[in-house]
Amino acid sequence: MRVAEAVKSVEIPENVEVNVDERVVTVKGEKGTLMRDFSHAPVSIQLEGNVVKIQTNWPRKREAALVGTIASHIHNMIRGVTKGFTYKLKIVFSHFPISVKVRDKTVAIENFTGERSPRMARIIGDAKVIPKGDDVDVQGVNIEDVSQTAANIERATKIRRKDPRVFLDGIYTYERHEGMEE
Repeated sequence: MRVAEAVKSVEIPENVEVNVDERVVTVKGEKGTLMRDFSHAPVSIQLEGNVVKIQTNWPRKREAALVGTIASHIHNMIRGVTKGFTYKLKIVFSHFPISVKVRDKTVAIENFTGERSPRMARIIGDAKVIPKGDDVDVQGVNIEDVSQTAANIERATKIRRKDPRVFLDGIYTYERHEGMEE
């Protein structure tokens, strides 16, 4: 049995400005501006005072799920422009010391298990990668850019053709939280 409508709403804090044009949502805050196009989704997005309302009438299962997904995306955009996101990664090695260097939009991981050529990981969007000794911080306002950049760094140090229980070298995510250290 289908429900008549699926509705979710997202509160907008005082220091955040949200614009909805058709199904393109723009969020401005103290940390930056994020824009996202939801025109592929069969939902209506409306701005009513300090609340963004996402709804669809007579939804099927997928459309009802999209309402919650889009509400979560908008909520993450608001969290990003107010606080930002930080992923902390730990550099782990047993014999060959690994060094991490940032070059343009890539991260070079040098001397990984004694390899001569550096392993490369792509930096997505406006994420900032900050190497600090045995730690690497990935910061930004867009949670998807930050998390994908951290995943790219972690994936670049994947060990192949060896027992992963013995060879534990790599760069691993150990903490995720809101807020950015300047």
